[in-house]
Amino acid sequence: MKKYLAFFLLAVLALTACSAPKKPVIGITCSRSSAGSSLLATAYTEAVSKAGGVAVVLPTVSTREEADALVAALDGVIFSGGEDVNPAWYGEEILNETVYIDAVRDHSDSLLARAALSSGKPLLGICRGEQLLNVMMGGSLYQDIPSQVPQTVGHSGGVFNKIGLEGESLLSRLYGPDSLVVNSFHHQAVKDPAPGIRITARSDDGLVEAYETDQVWAVQFHPEKMLQKGEEKWLKLFEAYVERCR
Repeated sequence: MKKYLAFFLLAVLALTACSAPKKPVIGITCSRSSAGSSLLATAYTEAVSKAGGVAVVLPTVSTREEADALVAALDGVIFSGGEDVNPAWYGEEILNETVYIDAVRDHSDSLLARAALSSGKPLLGICRGEQLLNVMMGGSLYQDIPSQVPQTVGHSGGVFNKIGLEGESLLSRLYGPDSLVVNSFHHQAVKDPAPGIRITARSDDGLVEAYETDQVWAVQFHPEKMLQKGEEKWLKLFEAYVERCR
């Protein structure tokens, strides 16, 4: 791992040296295949590139030392979607068979999240990433929306839902005070917000769809998917994040 990490850091340095003017280098966490290979939808890297940044897919780490070294070489980190967050991180046991955890990714992402939060660098959480950062900052999750919040409108399978914006926020500055229509690919959601979090959007059924801190911007939906499918307005979100990392 240390040899791979050294290669990664050299590659990041080469990317930054070749960028004129300097483009922010933004790491993106990823899932893993059954064989252990890194998996990440191209929509993430395309969104960062289109917004003026340099995207790098982060390797799995096993120690805090490795996580700190990676984060130190980056201007920002995007925590991507994927598997469920282990409920042990917020003091609960697995609720039912719908909760799927990749223990290796979960351990790696927890190390990267703690390193990134400690660094003070700008962070963007998307779907699982929103949930993970909330948990790492001291919050909790609904493990399975259909069984724990059965009155909801439905949030999985790529359905589209309306979300209402709350107060002054990144989303309201970019898109105005009106509601937005966003996609949904999740069966978990923020239950107890971590201390210091400002909820900035909720779905019509009350679930948290976006929050902010002074360091973190987080959304439950997938703006990169909507951008890839031609909804150009979502480029503004990534442009704002890349500029913040600059």
